[in-house]
Amino acid sequence: MSLRTRLALVFIAATLVPLGATVWLTTLLLDSSLRLSPVNQLSELSFSLQKTGHEYYRQACLQLKADALAGRLTPVPPPKSVDEFLASTDTERFLLSGTGGNRLLYLLKAPSGVTLKAPSGVTAWERPLDVPMHDVGRQYREARLTVASLQRLRRGVFLTWGSLAATIWLVALALVWLVATRFSRPIVRLTEALRNLADGNFRIRVPNERTDEIGLATEAFNRTAAQLEHSRDRLVNLTQLASWEVLARKTAHEVKNSLTPIRLTVEEMVARGHEPDRAFLEQAAGIVVDEIESLERRIRAFSEFSSEPPICPEHLDLHAIVEERVAFLKSAHPEVRYVIEVAENAPTALADQDLVKGILVNLLENAAEAAGEGGRILARVRPMEDRIAIEVHDSGPGLSDLARTSLFQPTISFKKRGMGLGLSIARKSALLSGGDILLIAGELGGAGFRVLLPSAATR
Repeated sequence: MSLRTRLALVFIAATLVPLGATVWLTTLLLDSSLRLSPVNQLSELSFSLQKTGHEYYRQACLQLKADALAGRLTPVPPPKSVDEFLASTDTERFLLSGTGGNRLLYLLKAPSGVTLKAPSGVTAWERPLDVPMHDVGRQYREARLTVASLQRLRRGVFLTWGSLAATIWLVALALVWLVATRFSRPIVRLTEALRNLADGNFRIRVPNERTDEIGLATEAFNRTAAQLEHSRDRLVNLTQLASWEVLARKTAHEVKNSLTPIRLTVEEMVARGHEPDRAFLEQAAGIVVDEIESLERRIRAFSEFSSEPPICPEHLDLHAIVEERVAFLKSAHPEVRYVIEVAENAPTALADQDLVKGILVNLLENAAEAAGEGGRILARVRPMEDRIAIEVHDSGPGLSDLARTSLFQPTISFKKRGMGLGLSIARKSALLSGGDILLIAGELGGAGFRVLLPSAATR
């Protein structure tokens, strides 16, 4: 979860509870304040007025009808607009007339068995009302309009308050998000730059336009990265120069070792020039040829170490290859006893045959030289997880701690038959084949090596 998101969540968690409490309390106070207004009383009063008016009008109609039919009232001339009443199916009707509806008029058609003498066919009776009914209806309608307006105002107040509170909170959240983004973006860039720096990218720099603490931290990071890059480049250059100096000294020493006998032999040949001696000349020529061959081997080793041979992976029967290499080297080291162990159902390897043979020749040759006369060598082939392992153990004196530290590094050897590049070349061949060479504990008292190669069954 990013820092920006965490800041936003902290703001939400810190404001929702007090905001909810504030909204609830404010709403309660507003509601209580609005309830103290005459809205409810006015609404109840308007309904009471309507009910009272209806009841008063009903009682007045019943009383007028009873008095008219009992003959206690004298009929009055009917109104001029009785045509609609005559055309209707009603037999009687009550009408309001007068100022503000303060008079009640009762109209009656001639019922069955009753003969009315009114010329229009309608008899009318009238009675004054103590309450003008039209005014009562108008007051009721005005009261209801007032109540409706006040209720809309009340709902508007709550809606406005809720909208205002939500808007203010959302604006605050947006501001917090913008501020969190502004502060977290350089931290994210700085974190990513630190990750790249930890991965070895010393050229990484973070753009910085800030002057606060984050800007100071970014400036310190850029300065540290620049110093690390400078120190790394300087260390690499010094290491390379030191490696080449050591290699140059050893190479000069080895070449000197080969040139010295050549020079001495040639001087001796010159000194004996007046005494021709066939045996001496043959011996001197042999010395010169041997030393020249030694120099050629050194040059050839350097050439092999720097070359990139083409890789042609194929399915290899490592058991057969190990047996073939051991049989090849037995003639050169008849004093050494070889033992070959192969696991049952060992899968084939997928590697370059020439590279694998070169690796085995180097390891077996080194093991034979270390084991010496009467020594033993164990060659083992067995599967190991998703790879095939070839192990070579010898009964020699083993490796010193100093030799272990620079075992696979290219160097110059002081051995008569070695160049010091054999294990470096062998490991390079193993890496090119998709495997590796590891130094392991020897099972015969001497050194032990394990060659890991890809299994054809997993490809």
